Amino acid sequence: MLTHLVTPLLMCIGMGLAYLGAFAHPAPHHLPVAVVGSSRSAQLLAQSINDKAGGDLEVRTVAHRSTAVDQLKRQDIFGAYVPKGDGSGKRHGDAGDGNGRARVSGNAGATGDAGATGDGRSAGDARSVGAGNAATPELLVATAASDTSASVVQKIFTPLAAQQGAPLKVTDVAPTADDDPTGQGIFFLLVAISIGSYASVAVIGGAGAVLPIRLRAALAVGTSFVVSLIGAAFAGRVFHLVDHGLWGLWGMAWLYSAGILLIGTGLHTFLKRWTTLGVMALFVMLNFTSSGGIFRPEMQNGFFAALHSFWNGAGFVEGVRSHVYFDGYGLSGHVWTLALWLVVGVLMVGVAALAERRRRSAEAEAAANAAAVAAAAVAATVPEPAPKPVRGPVDDGVEEELEEAVGV
Repeated sequence: MLTHLVTPLLMCIGMGLAYLGAFAHPAPHHLPVAVVGSSRSAQLLAQSINDKAGGDLEVRTVAHRSTAVDQLKRQDIFGAYVPKGDGSGKRHGDAGDGNGRARVSGNAGATGDAGATGDGRSAGDARSVGAGNAATPELLVATAASDTSASVVQKIFTPLAAQQGAPLKVTDVAPTADDDPTGQGIFFLLVAISIGSYASVAVIGGAGAVLPIRLRAALAVGTSFVVSLIGAAFAGRVFHLVDHGLWGLWGMAWLYSAGILLIGTGLHTFLKRWTTLGVMALFVMLNFTSSGGIFRPEMQNGFFAALHSFWNGAGFVEGVRSHVYFDGYGLSGHVWTLALWLVVGVLMVGVAALAERRRRSAEAEAAANAAAVAAAAVAATVPEPAPKPVRGPVDDGVEEELEEAVGV
């Protein structure tokens, strides 16, 4: 029994190392932000912030506010500071998101709706308060990219606004859905889809082990279809995590789930009872922590930041964000990430099929050899019956002579 406790203990160690290693001490690492302005003072401000940050930030200057908005929507930066009195950009016509809405707050940390709601109008239909030169310092953020990153940027720039003697006004150029104010609902959707996928691996691999692997693979694909539908229902009608783009979300959920199920089905051929630990390491410990759903890679250490660039959980989270909130910018790359993981799953099933075929051939050959050895052993231990004597013509003649002699 003690040997069976090894698996949960290893899970405990793995989860502790992964979650605490990824989330325990979040801090910016080369987090890209911008200072809006083309004047000498804007450049000096950017350089001063860079020097004080000591590598935590990467501060650049952009000439116009509209340029900063565009970079926020491409997730090239995660905050843009417009100093008080800057006249480098218009104060209206560039604060909206792809759905024609923006959120503006008069103080850091408070948000409220400003501008028109989404009705198919362009970003130019949403206006932030004021026009001309900035009457108060303004910080542009994109909460849909990462609520935690936006909060960190606010903490960085709020003291600068205080030095200018004015409260910091925060404008959210890419707000999330009303029922998902932090944008982290996508991450928890990832958790639900992942659990439905890797838990099904244990059933398909264990209870279905007697089935041919092609049938197990078909079960995996069918299960992923059901899991993705459940995920889409959660995101749409149940919790309203997204207000548009639900079919695209469903497609990415299916790619993600199918990849996990096929990889797990293939791994079961080799790992057997260790499969659960293996898929948890791949799709929980390393996956959730590097997905960017809670902290983006710029807020994590180098290991998890590197995983974010190609792991399937990051592909799903960033793909949904891009599809729903950023007009599909960078979406193709995230879809390719999910597709490549699906290809890995197909290849894993193929390798497992070859391994099982060779295993069956080896078992059949071993059985045949064992039967031959057993037959030889039986033949060697059981004595052959003695042959009956064969009478010849000479023996018959001798017997006749004896009979005649006795008769005489």
